[in-house]
Amino acid sequence: MLEIDLNSDLGEGYGPWRMGEDAALLDVVTSANVACGGHASDPETMFATLSAAVARGVVIGAHPGYPDREGFGRRVIPMSGPEITRMVASQIGALIGVAALVPADVRYVKPHGALGNLAAADRAAAEAVVAAVKAFPQRLAILAISGTMLEGVARAAGVPVYSEIFADRAYLPDGQLVPRSRPGAVLHDAEAAAERLIGFLDSGLMPTLDAGPIRLAAQSICVHGDSPGALAMAQRLRARLAEAGVTLKPFLG
Repeated sequence: MLEIDLNSDLGEGYGPWRMGEDAALLDVVTSANVACGGHASDPETMFATLSAAVARGVVIGAHPGYPDREGFGRRVIPMSGPEITRMVASQIGALIGVAALVPADVRYVKPHGALGNLAAADRAAAEAVVAAVKAFPQRLAILAISGTMLEGVARAAGVPVYSEIFADRAYLPDGQLVPRSRPGAVLHDAEAAAERLIGFLDSGLMPTLDAGPIRLAAQSICVHGDSPGALAMAQRLRARLAEAGVTLKPFLG
């Protein structure tokens, strides 16, 4: 029987502002990428999200991003490699610090938004992220977009790396995600997303927006927690996976 993880980006509110339906999504997913105070979150939001994840047995990862709340971390902020390393390390450290109060274990790191897309394509950015992850005494894994630069750099550096595909994003022929500025970049139809996902799990082939399908490998599926209808999509995907005989299990079980 096929097993795969279902993850979502959570804890992306701050102060009185709330993003998404975290509590309900934590009943659906098996891994949670928790924002660390860069693109979103604050200590109280981190603590609440971590506590809810622990209560449900959901595996926890850090979700660092550019310190750009106005742009939700979806704009590239010019930084040198060492600056990216320090930025990512500081955010992972913040989440680990709050997690110690729960207590909760932070097991992996998944870069957010523009940082994740840059590390997927740019070697210097990928090396900077990997350097931050390697600096921690505990052995943290990296969750990377399947088939991209970050995946290869992490593997070469001896960092445990797992690959993800996106249930609700369109792909380019090079394996990169279609920029959100383009029509069709985000999938909103839960049934269509489920059909595409089941097809991928059967064949290993992911349709692309501009050309034929590409071959990818993945241990995890991401549903964005901030997308409209994210909860309904996650619930439908979980149901369809079960119908197809797929078991949901954390990639770091």
